[in-house]
Amino acid sequence: MSQANVSLFTVDAVLILDNDSHRILTKYYQPPHPYPNNQYASQYPTIKEQRAFEKGLFDKTHKQGTDIILFDNHVVVYKEVVDVIIYVVGGLNENETMLYQVVLALRDSLEILLKHSLDKRTIIDNYDLVSLAVDETIDDGIILETDPTVISTRISRPPAYDSSVKNLDLSEQGLMNAYQMAKEKLAERLKQAL
Repeated sequence: MSQANVSLFTVDAVLILDNDSHRILTKYYQPPHPYPNNQYASQYPTIKEQRAFEKGLFDKTHKQGTDIILFDNHVVVYKEVVDVIIYVVGGLNENETMLYQVVLALRDSLEILLKHSLDKRTIIDNYDLVSLAVDETIDDGIILETDPTVISTRISRPPAYDSSVKNLDLSEQGLMNAYQMAKEKLAERLKQAL
């Protein structure tokens, strides 16, 4: 294998479609740098071509028993969950086991984030979390993470700052109020001690 063919770019697209082949979330990726022979050039640059690809893919995979197919010169791995289908699309030379790990990681992280309610309505209602989960898993076609626990933790982590400090009034009036409250509390404690 020549060095020119080595690339981290693995995923061509991530698609989440409903049971009527309508888009819920779709992301098509192109590598940030040009490659020789345009081997990673997008085959679906327009919305019309993307929708035609999605419709053909849905027709081929809907109600099938397999999790991986070759479709339109792509390796496609997918999982059907309730009323949605999650697809991960890669090139012909990509490792289907790795792509399958990505689709499982997406499914499992979404189940964690959406509290095991992975259906069309819940995905639409929590579109921000779903989009972040895809972005934490894949960045510009490069697989970043396949552990669903890590993905969901990165998305649902509480803020790093203390929320009680956020609303602290540091103006002169705020400091005077804090001083007065501390003085009252001290006087109250002294009375209780006597």
